[in-house]
Amino acid sequence: MFSEILLDHFQHPRNAGELPGATAQIEVRNPVCGDILELSVIEEDDRIREVRFRCRGCTAAIAAASLLTQKIEGREVRDLRHVSAMTLAQELGGLPPASAHAAQLASDALRALLQKLSASR
Repeated sequence: MFSEILLDHFQHPRNAGELPGATAQIEVRNPVCGDILELSVIEEDDRIREVRFRCRGCTAAIAAASLLTQKIEGREVRDLRHVSAMTLAQELGGLPPASAHAAQLASDALRALLQKLSASR
C-alpha cells in the first residue's frame, strides 16, 4: 500500500520536534480528516537555515512533512515555490487516493510559511 520511502519517513521522521528560536511558525489543518501540521523555521539571509515539524496525523501526513523539511532545509526561500503536493507525492513513491490529502497538507504548510515569510519583509 505505501512505498518503502514513505514508510521510512514515517518510521524515521527527519526534523521532527520543536524549534526554539524559530523566526517563523505556521500551523495548517485538514478539517476533513483532522490532520494538523506545524512547521517552524529559522530563516537567515533569505535561506531556510533550520526547519522542524510537528504533525498529528496519518502515516502519509507524517511522511510528507518529513520529506518537506528535507526539501526546504538549507535552500533559498525563492527556490521553494516549485515544491507542490504532486512533487511530494511522487517523491514518496506515490500515494493511494485516500492519502493524497497528506501531500496537500504539506504543500499548504509550505505555502502558508512562504506567505508569512514574505509578509515579514
